[in-house]
Amino acid sequence: MKLKLFTASAMALALVAGTAACTQAELPPRELSEETTSLFANVPTGDGYFATDSELPFQTPDFSKINDEDFEPAFEQAMEIHNAEIAAIKNNPAEANFDNTIVALEISGSMLSRVANVFFALTGANTNDTLDGVNERVSPKLTAHGDAITLDPDLFARVKSVYDARDSLDLNTEDMTLLERTYDDMVHAGALLTAEQKEEVKKINTALSEKTTKFGVTVREATVDNALVVDSREELAGLSDSDIENAAKAASERGLGGKFVIPLQNTTQQPLLPELENRDVREKLFKLSVNRADQGDSNDTRVLLAEIASLRAQKAALFGEPDWASYTMYDRMAKEPKTALDFMEQMVGPLAETQRREAGLLNEQIKKDGGDFTVQPWDWYRYANQVRKEKYDLDESLVTPYFQIDNVLEKGVFHAATELYGITFEKRDDIPVYHEDVTVYTVFEEDGSELGLFYFDPYQRPSKRGGAWMSTFVDQSHMYDTKPVIYNVLNIPKAAEGEPQLVSFDNVNTLFHEFGHALHGLFADQNYRSISGTATARDFVEYPSQVNEMWATYPSILQNYAKHHETGETIPTELIEKIEAAAKFNQGYDFGEVVEAALLDMKWHALSPEEAAAIDTPEKVDEFERKSLEELGLEIGLVPPRYRSTYFNHIFSSPAGYSSGYYSYLWTEMLDRDSRKWFMDNGGLTRENGDHYRAEVLSRGGTMDYFEMFDNFAGREPDVGPMLEARGLTGDGE
Repeated sequence: MKLKLFTASAMALALVAGTAACTQAELPPRELSEETTSLFANVPTGDGYFATDSELPFQTPDFSKINDEDFEPAFEQAMEIHNAEIAAIKNNPAEANFDNTIVALEISGSMLSRVANVFFALTGANTNDTLDGVNERVSPKLTAHGDAITLDPDLFARVKSVYDARDSLDLNTEDMTLLERTYDDMVHAGALLTAEQKEEVKKINTALSEKTTKFGVTVREATVDNALVVDSREELAGLSDSDIENAAKAASERGLGGKFVIPLQNTTQQPLLPELENRDVREKLFKLSVNRADQGDSNDTRVLLAEIASLRAQKAALFGEPDWASYTMYDRMAKEPKTALDFMEQMVGPLAETQRREAGLLNEQIKKDGGDFTVQPWDWYRYANQVRKEKYDLDESLVTPYFQIDNVLEKGVFHAATELYGITFEKRDDIPVYHEDVTVYTVFEEDGSELGLFYFDPYQRPSKRGGAWMSTFVDQSHMYDTKPVIYNVLNIPKAAEGEPQLVSFDNVNTLFHEFGHALHGLFADQNYRSISGTATARDFVEYPSQVNEMWATYPSILQNYAKHHETGETIPTELIEKIEAAAKFNQGYDFGEVVEAALLDMKWHALSPEEAAAIDTPEKVDEFERKSLEELGLEIGLVPPRYRSTYFNHIFSSPAGYSSGYYSYLWTEMLDRDSRKWFMDNGGLTRENGDHYRAEVLSRGGTMDYFEMFDNFAGREPDVGPMLEARGLTGDGE
């Protein structure tokens, strides 16, 4: 998952997605003019660590000089400076033009960006009570600060005057994109609303900021609090010695010496469920997961999420939109809810049939195993693995020993990037990091010039929220002469002391996926930070990362990194063939839980204000979720969504986030699978193909229409067929 938590320009202008490409001739990159820089001559300067750019290479943060106590005063100071910069822009007596208005807005808020980029990286990857407290206090202030800018009538008047004259200006494609996006996003924020409506939007935005921040914190606490606790080693029969040792260590860290604790991960299904032999323990772990945030205690998020849905519906109505989905999808590749829903509905019939067929296979396996019950969600993966092993002769335990994490990263992920794009990597130990588990690499172009900096933070810990993501400490910009500083964060269980750090094949895919985001950021080639790299539409940004997963099993790459940690033997070709064949099995669950989550997201955000307001109790939240899922026609009793509403951080833990956008993972998988077909049709892993993909997709940022971008790469419109085929949904799944 690509996550851009905050940039100063995003706070000011909500610059999160692209607009139609301009067809004017390209001009040289724009440099900062004296007219623009002189605007801020009388703006006060800040003090403290964040007042100036970091002196480290690439302007990367110096974590040896940053303390938790620095952030709140730095935020306050940075917002004051940003306000002064905005005042200088809007009070400028000179006639508004592209430089003194649009570019000036783009460069404003530099200190605020520096503070926020570090702060939100830490609250995601290495938080604590102090940072959480700052987050709760500062988030509504940041929202109000952004609203004051985007809803300022005098500022908008200047932007509009430049926008209205755009056809007569000597602008290149990127200039025009920045101008159009600045205007469109201010309109989307409420610039054309009445004064009364603007005040209402500000109130809603502040409330959303408070409630979504609280949702995220509550879910994290609920996830920690609802870990499975057992009294004896025997109850964990089936787990490896390493897993049991980790469970004992987790219990000890919680002051539960002598017991065993299995922490929850962010998804409904839990990684260790299939290995647990005790069915009662499996059921208990599953129910702790699925009910983590709906127990009527301090961790219950049901009323909170209903309030968030209601506020969003109210905000959409102020803009004349029927629902939040219609309002928020204005800048997406799909453009409107119907396009996304029609796309997903193509999958429901084949998926429902697959779920029923696979459930039948699992029930047969349960009987064969001596069980006297029918499959339940806590049983599904255990027996699916048995069927997979029997059907495809695949034993997952025989796969993991070939995937040692350093080899996967350096001889797999990095090697593939070198083969495709000519870039190389050098580990460095002179850059301070925010946690001892983090590793830093300099990335070089083929000619030896520096491309950027890459941070790798792989391991699960209580201070880190669930999931995996990429974001930036520093954005690429030709205007600022800054190179990208990228970080990847994952949640791989850390091996016990002295044990080799092995990872599952799923985690191998995650490493390749997140580095696909990193490549998208590293190859950014834009003048302006706000449309640089991964600053693309929500339903496009996952596409390059998914494409990068294809190289995980590409023969020449696989042979380079998949070495048995004890024998050094390369993973047998037949084992990979089994993995790929088996990948089409269990799509009833693997694919079903994602489709259900995506459709559930759209259901919450298709509510009118009246419908949303009527869902005002925990019981009504449960009823709405159940009814919404039942209407899908899928086997929800056996296959619950990947996230229930109560812990669906993607859509409820930020004012917008992935709301009305979780379908993006499916949409971009369509683009991904069609792109994989293009690569294989054109010779697979070659420098020529890599350079073409870099030129037409990875280097483009958010500077052009996404359908046009895909067509420039593949020479055709995207086709859903390769995706359905890859998922085993075009036949019987054999």
